Amino acid sequence: MSVRRHPAFLWAIALLATALFAWLGFWQLERADEKRGMLAKASSALTSRTPKPRSVIADEARAMDYDWVAVEGRFADAPAVLLDNQQQGGKVGVRAYRVFLLKDGLPVLVDLGWTALPPDRTLPRVVRDVERDRLAGLLMPPPGQGLDMGAPVQQSDGALLATAIDLPMLRVALELPALAPRVLRPDNDPGLGYARDFDILPNTLPPERHIGYAVQWFGLAITVLITALLLSWRRRRAAQRDHRPPQ
Repeated sequence: MSVRRHPAFLWAIALLATALFAWLGFWQLERADEKRGMLAKASSALTSRTPKPRSVIADEARAMDYDWVAVEGRFADAPAVLLDNQQQGGKVGVRAYRVFLLKDGLPVLVDLGWTALPPDRTLPRVVRDVERDRLAGLLMPPPGQGLDMGAPVQQSDGALLATAIDLPMLRVALELPALAPRVLRPDNDPGLGYARDFDILPNTLPPERHIGYAVQWFGLAITVLITALLLSWRRRRAAQRDHRPPQ
């Protein structure tokens, strides 16, 4: 079908593409705003480091917020959870978690940090710290999920290898229906787990990248619209030449 003979078809395709690219641009801007909000909340909690009441740990309404907490209890005799496909410094590794039972029995998943995997992908044995009875750190939403490949897979040592920290699924796998809706990332302590920091956007895009992608999508939308205008203009010019009377 010739677009020269069917200009309405050209404009339908152009407008649909322009609308799609513009929507993707606005979506990227929304994601940038969400990430900036997350960073602001985390920064506020980390700056003050004023412990919130213990009640915030079980509060489902605060599942997407960031709070500094100090807790007492013990690490549960439950399997470690290893989050697979976590990159840091160009290396692939896992992020380790263990369940910590508060004094009243409320279980919360503790982020013990990231460790690299050897070429043969031998998983680390995550030691349970039986001596530690106090933790302080940032209570935060679980890391953003990428491609969730289903339920965690139990390893030979009992650890659970997961592709996402899906708390409803982990509640079933760990047989802990009361598992808190957020995870606790303690201060970096050489005696506890692996290397940690308070980067809340690991393995995901920062706001600046989302803005960059938004600019690209908006640029594509403008390009499609300009292209459609140029093709229409050329079609009209060609039609005028075809109908021009001979000299």
